[in-house]
Amino acid sequence: MSIWWSLHLRREAASVPLARRLLMGTMETAGVDPDVSYELSVALTEACANAVEHGGDGSDGSGAAGRAYRVTAYLDGETCRIEVADSGPGFPGAELPAAPSDAEHGRGLRLIEELADHVQFGNRSGRGGVVVSFDKILKWKDSPSLLMA
Repeated sequence: MSIWWSLHLRREAASVPLARRLLMGTMETAGVDPDVSYELSVALTEACANAVEHGGDGSDGSGAAGRAYRVTAYLDGETCRIEVADSGPGFPGAELPAAPSDAEHGRGLRLIEELADHVQFGNRSGRGGVVVSFDKILKWKDSPSLLMA
């Protein structure tokens, strides 16, 4: 089974549970194990919360890009890949800044690293902003509960 969706969301707190619910519904429909679905939804929540908090300032001239971010999810075969892209200032250096485990900022990124199998954090080239992408190998329920139309 292959499922793909993409959302263009406003940088508002209310957008975070919307993205999470869509991901959980997709996973349920596909028959993904609930524990794996939960881990992915927590990682997505952290990535979206970061985009809402740090994802843009409208300094691109139009102001519109700084008020939005994009979430894309790919469920393909045995893997789920999620990308969250914003138009904020980006990470200050070539690498993700180190954050102590007790620091107030940076814990969400570390949590994503713990919950996913493969994670990439990086600045968007040319357009500004950050892309957080992560993959997880899927496990399945005993019997998928696909919706019948």
